[in-house]
Amino acid sequence: MSEAALIVDPNLRTYFVDAILPLPIPRLFTYRVPRELDNNISVGSRIVVPFGKTKLLTGIVAAVHENPPKKYEAKYLMDLLDEEPTVNSLQLRFFKWMADYYMCTIGEVLQAALPSGLKIDTTSLVQRNPYFREEEFVLSIEEQLVLEQLADDSTIESAKLAELVGQKYISKVLRSLVAKEAILVIDHVREKFTPKTKKYIKLDDEIAASETMIEEVVNNLEKKPKQLEVLMAYLRDVPLFENPEANTAGLARDELVNQGISASSIQTLIKNNVLSLFEKEVSRFPTVIKTKRQVTLEPEQEKAKTALLEWFEEKDIALLHGITGSGKTEIYIDLIRESINNGHQVLYLLPEIALTSQIVTRLQYVFGNEMGVFHSKFSANERVEVWQSLSKAEINLIVGVRSSVFLPFTDLGLVIIDEEHEPSFKQFDPAPRYHARDSGLMLASMHKAKTILGTATPSLESFFLAKSGLYGYVRLDKRYGESQLPALDTIDLSRAKKTKTIRGNFSEELISAIKDTLDDDQQVIVFQNRRGYAPFLSCDVCSWVPQCPHCDVSLTFHQYNRELRCHYCGFKTPMISTCGACGSHELKTVSFGTEQLEEEIKTYVPGFEVKRLDVDTAKGKTTHQRIINDFDSGKTKILVGTQMVAKGLDFANVGLVAIIDLDKMLRFPDFRSVERTFQLALQVAGRAGRSERKGKVLIQTYNPDQSIIYPILHQNYEDFYNAEIEERRLFNYPPYARLIRLTIRDFENQVAAQASMQLYQMLVAKLGEAMLLGPIIPVISKIRDRYLREVFLKINRKKDIKQIKAVVSQCLVELLSEKSFRKTSVIIDVDPI
Repeated sequence: MSEAALIVDPNLRTYFVDAILPLPIPRLFTYRVPRELDNNISVGSRIVVPFGKTKLLTGIVAAVHENPPKKYEAKYLMDLLDEEPTVNSLQLRFFKWMADYYMCTIGEVLQAALPSGLKIDTTSLVQRNPYFREEEFVLSIEEQLVLEQLADDSTIESAKLAELVGQKYISKVLRSLVAKEAILVIDHVREKFTPKTKKYIKLDDEIAASETMIEEVVNNLEKKPKQLEVLMAYLRDVPLFENPEANTAGLARDELVNQGISASSIQTLIKNNVLSLFEKEVSRFPTVIKTKRQVTLEPEQEKAKTALLEWFEEKDIALLHGITGSGKTEIYIDLIRESINNGHQVLYLLPEIALTSQIVTRLQYVFGNEMGVFHSKFSANERVEVWQSLSKAEINLIVGVRSSVFLPFTDLGLVIIDEEHEPSFKQFDPAPRYHARDSGLMLASMHKAKTILGTATPSLESFFLAKSGLYGYVRLDKRYGESQLPALDTIDLSRAKKTKTIRGNFSEELISAIKDTLDDDQQVIVFQNRRGYAPFLSCDVCSWVPQCPHCDVSLTFHQYNRELRCHYCGFKTPMISTCGACGSHELKTVSFGTEQLEEEIKTYVPGFEVKRLDVDTAKGKTTHQRIINDFDSGKTKILVGTQMVAKGLDFANVGLVAIIDLDKMLRFPDFRSVERTFQLALQVAGRAGRSERKGKVLIQTYNPDQSIIYPILHQNYEDFYNAEIEERRLFNYPPYARLIRLTIRDFENQVAAQASMQLYQMLVAKLGEAMLLGPIIPVISKIRDRYLREVFLKINRKKDIKQIKAVVSQCLVELLSEKSFRKTSVIIDVDPI
């Protein structure tokens, strides 16, 4: 090699990238860019990078620069996955805000934000070693089968190879063949997302370009009627003579087969080069045709819409406080259309997957395939397809649950957060523990978009901010159309027990009302905010209760599967018949859940279709939709459910809603229990009477005179708010203060107690005692074998929250760096609910 060849061009730059990795690490990692990628790398692109000794990760480029890291030698990034960036600059800014606000790492945000289909997958490719001499070894039957499949020089994925040789677990066989140097195993990196393709046919290009050749082919096929039928069907469906370009698009092969055309005749024409077969990338979602049905606003709704637009002249956020059934969705549709017509994108956030089905159908009538739906029940490939469609501006309206805030919006004009009060908008585990309502507000702010918070029962925080003048406020007090608010009443369970007019968990009065409603050809919703058959079993002799071995909770009895299950860690065990303490067989169920109510009601009103809607019955991708459709069509007469039945569902024929046990919701040890009870009661009550006939709501309670009952019966939000906001002010809870909950976890109870006390003392030394509460033992003091302690920060809104978070972070670093707490972890939850 000549000396000239060794000279490096002094003008040649060396580029590095800072990569966000989907890991809970506090810093970005710097990687060197291979020369061949210098002109292609850009911020927001996905890259494949090595991490540690064996890991390969999908990272996102946060910055491109020429500064090598000072504390370590930068490794080369391995691959660039994008021609165009997958994550845009506004998303990166949003990810950074979320990490800072919710006190987590940007890697944890990325892990939550990026659909799994956009991350790489590492597979093993297997190839026969061309120098292997089979006659020198004694091979097992399994090894011989593997080598037979590797007869040529091609490579096969290990999973596919296992399938071909009929072995579920093949790794042991592969290790043996590697040891004998019979095969080569290569790590292969691939993307998880696979576009969906469909087989299309078209007329051979040379034939299609000449009418004479087409006529000649037709003549040649006159004695082959089935093949001629294929060609004539193609020419009928593809307007080749009017539009020669139509042949390029071709025709789906299945469309001809579904018309009864012979598949073998199609194949023959392909073989004879009359037709060409090719694959085309298609959507996984069915084409939806818009209808001409337009939403017509009534005077009250038109007035509310005008008021919202007037507020948007001076404010970016408005609270739409509309009673259940007041037609908020119609207002949303009108404003969505206007925003899209002005060239903007729209995000419509819903709290629950079960909510989306009815609303999606209504919106599709209006917006067709301009709209995308995004939720966790979609497959990884479906979620990537929605992501890419939005990124390419093929759709401009997203209807989805909380994770929709991470999608690649480029020009949001309007964000609608429906049922804004819902706890389901909060992510509990893992980090980032974000609230989609608050995150949606920040996302809208970054895009300079307007936001509507819609609900019949506003969160105290939102109503407080509206009354303070920070949000616009619009009230809708009249139901849409001819429907009226239902009549609410209570049933005194104490009196029912004294008079012995109670059967199981239903009073005779309620059973009678259910029968009357069904006889009147109307439907019934039975609400109980607890799933399972019974919260727990108890021994009648010694009061022993089966406990979860990993959590400090009793096991819930599920009758359908005949098992005891922990709703915190998922532990389950078959139903027991003997007391674990005294050996007695006198075990009884205590309290009740939706499963027991479903069983009881089938006994009290036989002959009517009863279905249950809760987490246990709505696990499948379409199961919840089927349950809702059956009730909506009238096939199901009684729907028993948890809070899933309370959220935004619109059924025209519900005559009665029964709230079985209001008191248990109030007893939950949380400062928001009264607010949640009020909201749930009014939301589920709102499912009744949504047509011309006035509905009825019956609430079973042991204390009809308790203070919360009056505002519920009169559906008076202001009375409830005025009483509750005073309690919050007196005890310095939100909206008067911000909360941060620190949950200290350790496998040793004593260590968790020591760590929490030390953390508390460190925080008191730097922040003072006034804003700290704890350490306390939570109601559930052990989950998944870890003992828990909690420390709360109640931060006055006038304080510098950023400075306080910095102090908390510093104290946590100091605490967890101590040797005695090396197995201790701390969960940070900003704005817990």
